[in-house]
Amino acid sequence: MQGFEDWNQKVKKTFNATSNEDVLTVTEAGLSLGLSKDHMKIYVDKHKLTKVPISRSVHRYLLLKSEIDQIAGTK
Repeated sequence: MQGFEDWNQKVKKTFNATSNEDVLTVTEAGLSLGLSKDHMKIYVDKHKLTKVPISRSVHRYLLLKSEIDQIAGTK
């Protein structure tokens, strides 16, 4: 039996395999900055971070790991 894999994680894995830019889910980015998923979404909009769109979904997106690492380093 196959284990459950979160859809966001599946998209992230596919994106990272085909791109030279690493990405994080909103939840992962929030955890690295000490924010909840909802607070992270507000933070992304407020600070105009790059949203990597996920096809066929208006409200889902991934975030650039390099931007999150830069913010985490300066926090």
